[in-house]
Amino acid sequence: METDAQSSLANAVNANQHLEPFLVLAKNTRGAALRELIKQVLEASGVYVFGELLDLPCVQELKDDQDGSKIFKLLNIFAYGIFQDYTAHASDLPPLSDAMSKKLKCLTIVSLAAKSKYIPYTLLLEQLNLKNIRELEDLLISAIYADIIRGRLDQQNSRLEVDWTIGRDLTPNDVNYIVDTLSSWCSSCETMLRSIETQVLSANTFLNEDILKKAQINNEVENIKSTIKKASGHDLDVASDLRTAGNQHPAPSAGFEFKPKKSKVKGLRGSGMKLWSKN
Repeated sequence: METDAQSSLANAVNANQHLEPFLVLAKNTRGAALRELIKQVLEASGVYVFGELLDLPCVQELKDDQDGSKIFKLLNIFAYGIFQDYTAHASDLPPLSDAMSKKLKCLTIVSLAAKSKYIPYTLLLEQLNLKNIRELEDLLISAIYADIIRGRLDQQNSRLEVDWTIGRDLTPNDVNYIVDTLSSWCSSCETMLRSIETQVLSANTFLNEDILKKAQINNEVENIKSTIKKASGHDLDVASDLRTAGNQHPAPSAGFEFKPKKSKVKGLRGSGMKLWSKN
């Protein structure tokens, strides 16, 4: 999918391609021919940036020329201004053709989109000097098809939702603002980088301490295991000695052992006499 950066680059290339033939002609053109050439540029489809044309020495000379100053002011409005800038000074400027009017209104939409993603229809009607929503939506649809803007018409909420727009020429003040913004961003990045480096150093220190503690604990565990093993081996040897001693028989006695004979009372035999009771 094409990214916004790629789209911007492609549109910038296309804009330069559309403007290049006019730049070649303008370098060797003066007077009425140059003024007419500028009008053609303002009407030409696909040309939405005019900075390079304004920077030409021959074009810069027009601002001091009585006949050329009006077209020079109009060119500046197309480069940096909006439709309201033209209507405010219309009496001092050349009249707009239909193509010029439509282009300047599209450039006005681009400027509004640079400030907000959602542009209410009421604001667009006011800024573009349009009478009804039908005219407005026709203009927005043509701008979308011309790839000047990308977005959708949110009719339910009566607004334009913008996803992307072409770029416009930058004034010197815009350049200063961009430089200041980028400088502030770079400072923030440097601060963030230093903070990250500090956190990394702290994390590495903690990791090294943890490794040392684990090694110390492992050594203590091994020492305890060794002590227990030695103690267990000694107990086993003692138990073995005791069992060995218990299995040995005592030595026989050197004297004689006399055992008494049991007497048994039996009847007298061989006496020839019997004892009778008197009964």
